Amino acid sequence: MSIGEIAAHETESVTSAADALLTGLMHKPWGQVSLSTYETGRLVTLAPWLIGHQERIRYLLAAQRQDGSWGAPDGYGLVPTLSATEAILSALLRDDYDIERQSIRDAADGGLRVLAGWLSGRQELPDMPAIEHIVPSLVALINRHLEDLPGRPPPLPLPHGMSYDTITLVRSWIESGAEVPEKLLHALEVAGPAAIGAASVRPTAIGTIGASPAATAAWLGDRGARDPDDPARGHLEALARRHGGPVPVGVPITVFERGWVLSWLVRAGVPVDVPPEMVADLRAAIGPAGASAGPGLPADADTTSVALYALALLDMPYEPDSLWAFHSGTHFSTWPGEQGCSVSVNAHVLDAFGQYVVCRPGAAARYGEAIADVAAWIRGRQRADGSWIDRWHASPYYATAGCALALDEFGGDASAAAVRGAVDWVLAGQRPDGSWGRWEGTAEETAYAMMTLLLTRRRSADPRSAEAAARGHAYLMRSSGANHPPLWHDKDLYTPVAVVRAAVLASSHLAQWA
Repeated sequence: MSIGEIAAHETESVTSAADALLTGLMHKPWGQVSLSTYETGRLVTLAPWLIGHQERIRYLLAAQRQDGSWGAPDGYGLVPTLSATEAILSALLRDDYDIERQSIRDAADGGLRVLAGWLSGRQELPDMPAIEHIVPSLVALINRHLEDLPGRPPPLPLPHGMSYDTITLVRSWIESGAEVPEKLLHALEVAGPAAIGAASVRPTAIGTIGASPAATAAWLGDRGARDPDDPARGHLEALARRHGGPVPVGVPITVFERGWVLSWLVRAGVPVDVPPEMVADLRAAIGPAGASAGPGLPADADTTSVALYALALLDMPYEPDSLWAFHSGTHFSTWPGEQGCSVSVNAHVLDAFGQYVVCRPGAAARYGEAIADVAAWIRGRQRADGSWIDRWHASPYYATAGCALALDEFGGDASAAAVRGAVDWVLAGQRPDGSWGRWEGTAEETAYAMMTLLLTRRRSADPRSAEAAARGHAYLMRSSGANHPPLWHDKDLYTPVAVVRAAVLASSHLAQWA
């Protein structure tokens, strides 16, 4: 078989896998998301009546690390460790488990030990959604449990710079009956008893509150045990049955998942058969205020941009004027009033505006200035080593791929040096086994690195890019079928499984023709 025949065979394989992936999106419209230690822990505490309670406790015990913690390094373990420890203490004090008691006590002791060590010093915490509310709420719950334990262990301190004032304000707001911002609904559980049946909070048509199992359970309270027909209980039961007890974070993510999957595949030139219903649904999801990742979540610039970009790539361009609602001068916020900013969101805005102008050249007058401003803003946030970091993903390879691809395609000549810097940084970071990764080599991060090398124009002038991508592709082939560790930011780290699968398929397709 010739090299060309081999490449054609591999392309057919990638295309078949991509078509199967798209079919899966239609069959599982809520999205494919990894299990969450944080959300599962909250259900152990908030909904012991829900089907799968014992399985959730067993999941937490099995996920605990040898040092007593849960989650990833570099501060990412604090929220899941707080949630799991509090949940196990709740089960221990309620005596509602069918697991050997010493195992439960050992898990609780291990969690308390590692938390005491972390919280006694200064720990740099990642920028995670609602972390300033979640950490104080969980520390307060754990300290309340400690009062009921033999010997009354000393209470846990709050991390430096945090206070209980934030959750006090949230609870007062909800108790007042004022309308709760959609963004806050995603972490409604921090409101404690004030969340139960809050009058200003209403479930979506599918029964979710804030696209979060924890928030939904917090709003239901004990009513969930008494009313089997409640739509919110039905939503939680569906999630628990789908995953065998434990639950994911951030469900449903229908629009987010479809937008990212389509944009990765089509941008890389994977010849896929896109279901017309998916395209129609994606377009219908974009309203005057933009698009939300899924029911129960607010519209955001990230989901809106990626949906718009995917539609333009599919030759179905849709006027991107809804993005102006997120405009913050020279850049765009994830949502109005956002604290902080995101380079990946702005890279996606650049993609959306840029591709729309490609499809509709007459729109250059309206969007040209914003394109130049956003490109300059992204360039100004590049790190000295050539990479970018972002608030929505733990890995710099994700942020760097998004920024480098957008700048290369739509950032003009002024962005050439920034793109070269990104390529050089990626080339320097490859591991001996051909992979890339922040903590270890992963297929997901390897895919982002490969796309940075193969989808930017620099590759034609530097043979190192094709050589590195070939080593990366060999790593992907060896790691095929392995689980993808969670790297995406929500209340704890998670994996949008279909999105990551699309990135891996896209990079494999590119490597076959490099």
